[in-house]
Amino acid sequence: MESPSAPTHRGLGPRQGLLLAASLLTLWSLPTTAQLTIESVPPNAVEGKDVLLCVHNLPGNLGSYTWYTGGKVDYSHQIVSYVIDTQTTTRGPESSGRETIYPNGSLLFQKVSLKDTGYYTLLATDKDYESMQVTGQLRVYPSNATVTEHKDAVVLTCLTNDRGISIRWLFKNQSLLITDRMKLSQDNSTLTIDPLRRKDAGGYQCEVFNPVSSSKSDLFRLDMDESLEEPSIRASNATVTEHKDAVVLTCLTNNKGISIRWLFNNQNLLLMDRMMLSQDKSTLTIDPVRREDAGGYQCEVFNPVSSSISEPLRLDVQSEQNYKGYSVGTIIGSVIGVLVVVALGASLG
Repeated sequence: MESPSAPTHRGLGPRQGLLLAASLLTLWSLPTTAQLTIESVPPNAVEGKDVLLCVHNLPGNLGSYTWYTGGKVDYSHQIVSYVIDTQTTTRGPESSGRETIYPNGSLLFQKVSLKDTGYYTLLATDKDYESMQVTGQLRVYPSNATVTEHKDAVVLTCLTNDRGISIRWLFKNQSLLITDRMKLSQDNSTLTIDPLRRKDAGGYQCEVFNPVSSSKSDLFRLDMDESLEEPSIRASNATVTEHKDAVVLTCLTNNKGISIRWLFNNQNLLLMDRMMLSQDKSTLTIDPVRREDAGGYQCEVFNPVSSSISEPLRLDVQSEQNYKGYSVGTIIGSVIGVLVVVALGASLG
């Protein structure tokens, strides 16, 4: 049920544009020329709330109403129909079970979702089987958004059709204290927060008011993404010699407010007396290394709601014998060979 002017809610980039709606109570007045119309009440709905598509200026002598999704009459898009004389309601293939049609033709949506955004068409048929149709639009906006601290920005826009009003912003039911990271448009209708901090998470509302009346928008909740970025490991030397070298492994992470633990060959690392962790556990020192220290090392960062593990870093440990390059027998043989050559040279002289 997408529409050409429907707002985009998915795939938002680092700067997210989000909408809140507030309006003062006003009386709906008939146009000078009575014309069949559909009014969305409220005009901008928040997901999870109820919305009424209210029909105005229906002619007399009507026999039935039928609602469709989209901008045309198509049975495959029928939501619900109502026969006035028998008060019979029949649901169509596009019914979700959340719609209620009233005897005056108006259609109620309960707990609207973002996918309900779009155009809806009413077909009104009189008892002489003459019909007329009208199309209206339903706009649904999200009630919350999830953003990432230090990375994302957010733009909150207060939607209102009222004129001659002022706008103020509320955060957690209190007047919003504007910080140096926040910017209001000239008419206060747009609030930009860039960059976001964890303390910005919570409920936002805009309030429109004039000298005699005021109205608040529905609560919009801003949540912080608790998922953690994957850490990585840096080694002072990935190839070391047993009994001779030491190695320092450092867990690199940009995450804040986390704890760190180390894994070895996919198991929690058992600390030996040759191993030492820094106070925040981000650095692991092994001194000296031994053959059994060879294998895959990982660090895991975690908080109460999330965790992330680095890719394995493999530590290769060479034996001390291989490091020297020759076996003891090879070295002795070389020395004897040199002595024999020298002795032969002396006798020939």
